[in-house]
Amino acid sequence: MPRLKVSDAPPALVEVGMMLYPDCQTGMVHGITDLFHVAGRFAVDHGRPPIRVSHWRLQEGGGFARCFDSHPDEPGGNSPAVLIAPGSLHKLLEAEEVAPYARWLLDRHAQGTVLASNCGGAFALAATGLLSGRPATTHWFFAEAFRDRFPDVRMEADRMVVDDGDIITAGGLMAWTDLGLRIVERLLGPSVMMETARFLLIDPSGREQKNYASFAPKLTHGDEAILKVQHWLQAKGAGPVAVAEMAGEAGMEERTFQRRFKAATGMTPVEYVQHIRVGKARELLEFTRRTVDQIAWSVGYEDAAAFRKLFHRITGLSPQDYRQRFSAPTPLADVA
Repeated sequence: MPRLKVSDAPPALVEVGMMLYPDCQTGMVHGITDLFHVAGRFAVDHGRPPIRVSHWRLQEGGGFARCFDSHPDEPGGNSPAVLIAPGSLHKLLEAEEVAPYARWLLDRHAQGTVLASNCGGAFALAATGLLSGRPATTHWFFAEAFRDRFPDVRMEADRMVVDDGDIITAGGLMAWTDLGLRIVERLLGPSVMMETARFLLIDPSGREQKNYASFAPKLTHGDEAILKVQHWLQAKGAGPVAVAEMAGEAGMEERTFQRRFKAATGMTPVEYVQHIRVGKARELLEFTRRTVDQIAWSVGYEDAAAFRKLFHRITGLSPQDYRQRFSAPTPLADVA
């Protein structure tokens, strides 16, 4: 195990702050605090300043103040080098709740602070207006709600981390590990980042949310005819189905059906069916020992090469890599 040497900290400390709010994800706050603490010790071994970690809370009279400081004896300003908005396990900040947090983030950004978020914390960053026209990510489960609230932001929910210079957003609940390593690399360099990752047993390579995200079709669009087709497709299973057949189920002319389906679900009918079939393939890769060719056939693809290409495009992994990463320890018996 790498040796963590306790040393006197160099005088110049780089500060990373965490913006706390009711029901924010405390596991992320404490976990990334520990990550920065470990990184700081490795930095000292390299002759670099450690990271000063601070937690900031909104006061009753307005304004924000530190409620935690890893180096309380050192003087500190009001603008950390990086300020992170954590996500929440319970609920997103509503529009009326987020205003004071958004104003403070906007003020810190004007002072040169890099803003960052994890999971649903992207909603607070977007409320500042700074993400308008720019790429960002959040947890895939919140992506649709994010697009509805902030249609001017380029939501890239497949990505785990979007580093856009002065703003960094990270996706899933545990993406704080990816975010933390990205910040360590920017502040302390790649050597300290790699040592931190090895010590904490974190994979430093770039991951993507689409490796993990389940297909969550939009069902609240209010188009009853399209919803009927969606339920019919789910019940039908993973086999091939023609657009004309779907249009017939909806009782529409084919062109009209395609237009309404895309408007309601955000996908073309073909894309929608592809996601259903890949979802079934993921389940078979996780819980059976069938070969990839057998799985391709069972979800309606006679061309296994085409299936592999589609699977990689949707999940970001080959079927073999997906099975290696996500398969159950004891696969269930195959059913013909």
